Amino acid sequence: MALNILIPRGLGDPNITRQIKQWVKDTFELNEETPVMVTEFRCAEPGCPPLETVIAIMGPGNNKSQHKLHKSIREVDAKDIVRLRESRRNEQE
Repeated sequence: MALNILIPRGLGDPNITRQIKQWVKDTFELNEETPVMVTEFRCAEPGCPPLETVIAIMGPGNNKSQHKLHKSIREVDAKDIVRLRESRRNEQE
């Protein structure tokens, strides 16, 4: 089966998405103007997690990053965002 990001799903809760974006801005120490995108994808590919939350930080210039969590948007919590920040720091060292 192929990846189909257009598989219909219920409408997400904008309050949850807004909360995740705020955790990202606080944890990564971003200013309010830095765009953060939070998207949930479904995957029907064998071995692929059924749901994945992708967080994209669109910093100025080439300062962009993308992070994946193998869980639904509703399951993401502030600790997940802290772990993303710690793994990014480790990659930069």
